[in-house]
Amino acid sequence: MTTVSGIDGLKALVGREWGPGEWLEVTQERIDAFADATDDHQWIHVDVERARSGPFKTTIAHGFLTLSLVPRLRRGLGPQVEGVRMAINYGLNRVRFPSPVPAGSRVRARAKNLSVEEVPGGAQLVDQITVEVEGQEKPACVAELVTRLYF
Repeated sequence: MTTVSGIDGLKALVGREWGPGEWLEVTQERIDAFADATDDHQWIHVDVERARSGPFKTTIAHGFLTLSLVPRLRRGLGPQVEGVRMAINYGLNRVRFPSPVPAGSRVRARAKNLSVEEVPGGAQLVDQITVEVEGQEKPACVAELVTRLYF
């Protein structure tokens, strides 16, 4: 794993790509739990029988479930940054869901650092995260994740 120090070390990595990360199975149980947590029980997510005759021939994960898995999927992607006392998710610039995640499929992520800028007490990073589904050509999610690191 690459280790960097400070803002200059981070800026040297702009444009660098990381990954892919480890595969993670998106089970029907995970989809059901997300539906319960968000009160989004649309049949394409939770009704296995009905979904068999639907457009995807199976249930699919919520787009926001896929997005919520990004912190887990990007674990281990990118450099180890020395001296960070706190990291926060600052937001998202852009999110798209080009293809569905069928229940039972496996997903993993790739990351590309788009920018690093100095902010008071730290750095703001913008990373493009691409979530791919095993066996699918199109990604399930492409998001620009904004993270703040405080030193």
